Amino acid sequence: MREERIIKQLSVFAENKPGKLATITGKLFQNNINIRAFTIAEAGDFGIIRMVVDNTDLAYRVLREAGFTVSLTEVLAVEVADEPGSLYRIAKALGDAGVNIEYVYAFTSEKHKALIILRVDDIENAIKVLEQEGVLFKGRID
Repeated sequence: MREERIIKQLSVFAENKPGKLATITGKLFQNNINIRAFTIAEAGDFGIIRMVVDNTDLAYRVLREAGFTVSLTEVLAVEVADEPGSLYRIAKALGDAGVNIEYVYAFTSEKHKALIILRVDDIENAIKVLEQEGVLFKGRID
């Protein structure tokens, strides 16, 4: 049951230079890997590119072989209505349960739904809390 709730996110450590993102996304493109969710956290001369892809194992291998520092992180993907208060309800429930949200990124779809990617400090407790809130987990991002 736990595995159905958790997805693997790639984190790629890369220099903040022109062409680096093109190199990384080019490697994925060359291997027919589709990016489903994506964010970049910049820290001066370097950045962390976090992404959810449709073939995590292949993407990890391809990027490592290309010389990038890559790690896998367990995250939660939850689907909510694309309306005011949806993220608040999740943040409030987790905060009230003592679960810290380390970072979050989201996107919306044509179906008036939003998909939220959450990295938390206590994934087991977060799953319990969000299940009690009736949140729909996405084991895959289609």
